[in-house]
Amino acid sequence: MSKFFIPRENVFSDKLIINGEDVKHITKVLRYGVGDEIICCDGMGNDYTARIISCEKEIECEITKKSKAQTESNIHVTIIQGVPKAAKMDYIIQKTTELGVCEIYPCEMSRCVAKIENNKKLDRWQKISREAAKQSGRGIIPTIHSPVNISGAIEILKTADVAFAAYECEDGHYLKPLLKASESPKSVAFIIGPEGGFDKAEIEELIKNGIPTISLGKRILRTETAGEAILAMVMYEIGDING
Repeated sequence: MSKFFIPRENVFSDKLIINGEDVKHITKVLRYGVGDEIICCDGMGNDYTARIISCEKEIECEITKKSKAQTESNIHVTIIQGVPKAAKMDYIIQKTTELGVCEIYPCEMSRCVAKIENNKKLDRWQKISREAAKQSGRGIIPTIHSPVNISGAIEILKTADVAFAAYECEDGHYLKPLLKASESPKSVAFIIGPEGGFDKAEIEELIKNGIPTISLGKRILRTETAGEAILAMVMYEIGDING
């Protein structure tokens, strides 16, 4: 059954309203009409099974069932990503949304080549997050935040139960022991450098503020690969992938 995200204010006690681009997709592409059932999500973890009762400029549906989304992990994961070049951020957002990320912060770091000069990129990235959440059946749409610098990133990392930086020069500390050392963590946050990696001063600042560095193994991963690899590991070790 197809799933669509709708604003919370479009959900009422016994009905909901779908408007915007999804109306055309439902009526013209899927060719759904009166009597067909769809699943709608309010982006806050609530799913609604609904039957279409009217198809015009808006779609009006009768709510037949409300339930908590079963597709969200018990772990709240935040990624702070050094801004990469070209369309790599698009890929990072799409794949980590599929894997269960909750929040993504672009981070402007010393070795970043790309810059975020206006909100157009943020708007596009949020749309990518929304579409990936819809495709993967998520109960929330991960938030793509405004960019932060390394100081802002550190403050965000400090709020998580488990926090770390993936650093290609680290060779003595690894992710699994770090996750196992924390008793029943509910939140994980990590930072990944851009294509050129972390500047030495950035790593020193992270360590000075109590953020450990970890290795991802003998092979160096691209910046667009590291996030999804770490997220898959986290979800397997302490999240919901391992059942």
